[in-house]
Amino acid sequence: MKRLGFGPAALAALAAAALALPGASRAQEAAPALQEDPRAAKFRDVERGFFIGFELGYLHLLDTPTAEPASFPQAGESGGTAGGLLVGVNAGVDLGSRIAVSLYGAGGNQRADVSYGAFSLYSAGLDLRVSLLGRRDRNAFERLFVYVHGRGGYAKTWPQGLFGEDDVVVAGGLGVEYFTRLRHFSIGAAVDYVHATKAGAGGIAAYPTLRYTF
Repeated sequence: MKRLGFGPAALAALAAAALALPGASRAQEAAPALQEDPRAAKFRDVERGFFIGFELGYLHLLDTPTAEPASFPQAGESGGTAGGLLVGVNAGVDLGSRIAVSLYGAGGNQRADVSYGAFSLYSAGLDLRVSLLGRRDRNAFERLFVYVHGRGGYAKTWPQGLFGEDDVVVAGGLGVEYFTRLRHFSIGAAVDYVHATKAGAGGIAAYPTLRYTF
């Protein structure tokens, strides 16, 4: 039988390869790390700046006094409680991550008892929001905020003389907002106490929110 074996040339090649392995390993370890391309676009996980927002909820008035009983004798002195859809929009700017200032407009129809009927209430003015608490996600970005806010503005009601005509509405309450991983969008919800100063009537508003930040 013919015996298998390695010739001198093959043994020399194996020895050279074995000697080259440590050198290749050291060269790989010494290779510099790849640098980040400075031209690559960078994005923030939470956008801050100019924004627009939308509100859609329910407003419940605790009282509906009659502004001009002579013009609406069937309404009596009050229509009792009233409730209806509330729609709002706002546009403003973030002053950092904790404070936001915006202009708002809101309105909707309120329905009291049968003799009093329904009326519309619209207001527009200034809103100031301050975030008291922020919670970070696992990537150390603050996404969840608890805030307080206050707003006030000029209001109009229709029909004229029922609930009133010109008024000033102030409101304030507590809200929560979550900045989604879509960067520009946030969602939330708020509960406010609302007061029509001239009519002397108060109520509770509850509404979810949606915001887009440019």
